Order: sequence, then structure tokens, then C-alpha cells
Amino acid sequence: MKSALVSAFVMLIFFMLLALNLGESQLSFTSLLWQEDAVARMIMTEVRLPRVLLSVLVGAGVATSGALIQGLFRNPLADPALIGVSGGAALFASLYIVLGTGIGFYGFGLALSAFIGSLLATWLVLLIGDRGGRISGMLLAGIAVNAVSLSGVGILSLLATDQQLRSVTFWALGSFNHADWQSVLIALCMLPALVRILFLARKLDIMTLGDLEAGHLGIEVPRLRLEAILLAALITGIAVSLCGVIAFVGLIVPHLVRMASKARHEIVLPGSMIVGGMLVLLADTVSRQLFSPAQIPVGIVTALIGGPFFIYLIIKKDSGDRL
Repeated sequence: MKSALVSAFVMLIFFMLLALNLGESQLSFTSLLWQEDAVARMIMTEVRLPRVLLSVLVGAGVATSGALIQGLFRNPLADPALIGVSGGAALFASLYIVLGTGIGFYGFGLALSAFIGSLLATWLVLLIGDRGGRISGMLLAGIAVNAVSLSGVGILSLLATDQQLRSVTFWALGSFNHADWQSVLIALCMLPALVRILFLARKLDIMTLGDLEAGHLGIEVPRLRLEAILLAALITGIAVSLCGVIAFVGLIVPHLVRMASKARHEIVLPGSMIVGGMLVLLADTVSRQLFSPAQIPVGIVTALIGGPFFIYLIIKKDSGDRL
């Protein structure tokens, strides 16, 4: 299985190089090493390279958070969006855009607002969904909180100015059009959380046995759940603050990895990290090239992929329950 991870990582590097060579301007990444064209070099280093790196980092973060949430809740239909984390982050980011004083479109104030929103939304889901003592209750509570959050984004859209409305719309659809090196630096803040998640693989494997059995095996379930949710909220908050809500990545990527490997979390977590970065990179590349020079939001592409896949998962799960 480790050889498969290496192969996936090599594919990711290949697609990154491919994405760097695709665009409205006919540029070659390798040719820039041998020429002194200042304009071409600026396009490559200030436009394409930050966008490629940001899409990979965001995809890796959201997909790994999805694998973490699914393992924690023992529910294959859970992801940061469906349990309200993304909706809460988008709501507070929109509040910051419309009502905040602003310290730069991609300032740390915006990222902090998104993180606080994702944290509060998650806390609310836990408060409501845990009352019945069933994991499925959290999923239902998350769907409700996510719906209310997105309704709040819609209300803020009515109160926003034209400039603010364009920014709020950006959150609803997800896009990397404003990627720059500052965004990449903020996205790098996800790396410590991602590394910590990798060390939770064994505990997540034990959690599949159930809370009671995990407790008997020495796992502090409440502490693990709190830590995992905080990590997912941090990663999702940063991702949403940088590119908006990119739907279904946290849901479908862990499933793709499990379908290919059927492995434990020590493979699922790093596999989701690599495949998630690859999927979002490919989706962003398609969004740039499909109707070039016009660019469609990357969230539309991932939704077109993830929607049918989500329906397939529901049908498959329903067929399994009947059996």
C-alpha cells in the first residue's frame, strides 16, 4: 500500500507540472529556466505557481478533514460540509466581509473569522446532535446548521454592496482566482494540523469498534473527539477563508481511497491528503480551461463530480441496509 502512496504522489507532481503549463498564455515551465522573459516569468511565478500550490494545499486539507470526520463519526456520509463546519465558516467570513472593517481581503482577520465560525458551528452540531446519544443525530443536526448558515449568507448578500456581493458570491461557489503567495503562506498553517491528524490513525481505527469498546482499550473518547473536531475546524476554516466552499471533496476523496485500498487509516489519511490535492488541482485546471478565457468557479466542477457520487453512496448504503 505504501508503494501506491508513492505512485499517487508522483502523479500529483506530474499534474502540478501539467497545470503550470496550461493557461491562456502559451508558457512552458521548463523553458522559463532558460529564458529571461520577465513577463512570462511573472505569469508563471506570481499567477500560476501560487494557484497550483494553493489548490493542492486546500484539497489536501479538506479531504483529510473529511477522512478524519468520517472515521470519528463512523459515518461514511459525513464530511466538514455536511456537519456544518463549512457553512459556519462561510457565514462568519461573509459577516467579516459585509460588516467587518477589513484588514485586507485575505488578511488574518478573515481567516480567524472563518475559523471561529467553523468552530461555533461544530459546537452547535455537537450540542444538538449529541442529545440523543446517536452519531446519526449529529449528521442531521449538521445538515440543519449548514442550511441555516447558508441562509445567513444569502441574507448578507442582500445587505452587501456591489463589491461585497462579489466577494460573498465567491464564498458560495469557491474559486482560486485570487490566489497569491500570501494565500499560500496562510494555507501552510494547515500543515501542523495535517501532521497531527496522521498520528491519530491508530486511534481512529480503534474508534470504528464503538465508543464503549474504544474506552475499554484505553482511548479517551471525549478528548479524542474534541481534538479531532478542533483540527477539522481549523483546517476547514483556513480553507474556506482562502477559496470559499468547495463542495464534496471531503466526502468523495476518502471513499475513493477506501475503494482503491480498503486499508486502515494509516493509509486512508495520507492517501486522502494526496488524492484530495490532486482532485482539487484537476478541478481547478478544468475550470480554467473549459471555457477559456472565462473561468468558472471550481466549486461548480467539484459539485458536478460529487453530486452523482453522493447519490451513488446513498443508493449503495440503502441497498446494504436492506440486505
